[in-house]
Amino acid sequence: MRYAFPMGTATAIPVDEYLHTSFPDLDREYRDGELVERALPDYLHGKTQALLCAFFLALSKRLSLYPCSGTRMKLNPNRYLIPDVAVFHPDEPESVPVNPPLIAIEILSSDDRLGEVREKLEEYRKWGVRHVWLVDPRSRRFYTCDAGLAETATLAVPELGIEIGFDHLFS
Repeated sequence: MRYAFPMGTATAIPVDEYLHTSFPDLDREYRDGELVERALPDYLHGKTQALLCAFFLALSKRLSLYPCSGTRMKLNPNRYLIPDVAVFHPDEPESVPVNPPLIAIEILSSDDRLGEVREKLEEYRKWGVRHVWLVDPRSRRFYTCDAGLAETATLAVPELGIEIGFDHLFS
């Protein structure tokens, strides 16, 4: 089944229908029975997403990393979110992951609302994601989400010896 919605609308459907639905443009998230549109990515967003995936793919065999982008993840029976980039470790997840990834990354687009993005980052933390990151490619800034957002010069996964800076992404 395919749906077309005007920007900014939410539509109520059963979860089984959501899981068997494709959309004509960008996949939707599912929040408590409603389809929720995501911000449309622009070129800089897409480039940043591709570079992050390539970075983690280059480390994947050595560190047992499984990066993915734009993948539906089941946080609970009524909540499916779609991080821009997720990295699983040490095992490859199922088709629709039900266990949290090691890393969840959101990339700001020009039409994102920071408040909504922050709420989504907090949901990842509550779900059990150990490393929740926000990347702003326009301002070339990184943020980690622990007890709120904190700007950082690099993004790191100390337990695996991973550190990434904007130089790695945009050299």
